[in-house]
Amino acid sequence: MIEEIIIYGAISGAVYALLAVGFTLIFGVARVINLAHGSFFMLGAYMFFVFGPLGFFQLGLFPALVFSAIFVAVVSNIVYRLTIHPVIDQELAIMVVTVCVALIFQQLMLQIFGPVNVPVPSFPVPLFLKELGIRESIIILGVTVTYTRILALVVSLLLFATLLVFITQSKIGKAMKAISQDREAAMLMGINTERLYMLTMAISASLAAVAGIFIAASTTGVAASWMWLHPLAMSFAIVILGGLGSIKGTIIGGFIVGYAEEAVAISIPEGGAIVPVVPFTVMVLVLLLRPKGLFGKRIEMEE
Repeated sequence: MIEEIIIYGAISGAVYALLAVGFTLIFGVARVINLAHGSFFMLGAYMFFVFGPLGFFQLGLFPALVFSAIFVAVVSNIVYRLTIHPVIDQELAIMVVTVCVALIFQQLMLQIFGPVNVPVPSFPVPLFLKELGIRESIIILGVTVTYTRILALVVSLLLFATLLVFITQSKIGKAMKAISQDREAAMLMGINTERLYMLTMAISASLAAVAGIFIAASTTGVAASWMWLHPLAMSFAIVILGGLGSIKGTIIGGFIVGYAEEAVAISIPEGGAIVPVVPFTVMVLVLLLRPKGLFGKRIEMEE
């Protein structure tokens, strides 16, 4: 039981954190509470089906993953320019328009794919790994784990590391931090805030898309009737738990929620029925002790 919680909690937590990091990133840089974030998660999973071997383009699963993330990034920039940019300094208006965008995407997916689950295939084991004896399922500490879930953990950790290095070491990342701390001063220094906002939006959406792809590939597929609202609520709970605007806090918050969910699902009889409320229960308990979250100090983007 403990081994299952450790392994499955790490995998779930990594994917949850990947989803939520995008949400906190766009808020930290542009002060945008993007309530359409869950729709990018959903869109990524649908586009993975479209680009993948069961869809229209019939690409391999790894190319389909890349093209889906790029497609969602492009769509997110279109959404930003058409809906968020005109009201960028009005927080309430941003929340209203992004909710409307999410509902529009949901209805589009329902019209195109219908209300039933669209099957998303699991990732195949590459030939060079098969030659090493690795099959579709791997036994770790006596726990059977599918290759797709292991891949989700590995890719999530690689993306976290890449994002942190990008923000702390690159000129663009440092410009993002400057904007998050003082937009007016950053503009006076010649930083093009709009370009960085669009880049941040693209990164945010693509991370959500990758999370959506791995969750859909690890479960029963994707359905528009639920797959935008639940991820949005999950993202919101995790970023509040970790500290709004803190990337480090969001990653840690994602793992806390992942472990908490798996502990409830595995250790409590019929625990699966109450798993959806676990993130919010953890969030409330933490906020009672630390009202600004685990790593929240003031509203700023932290690595």
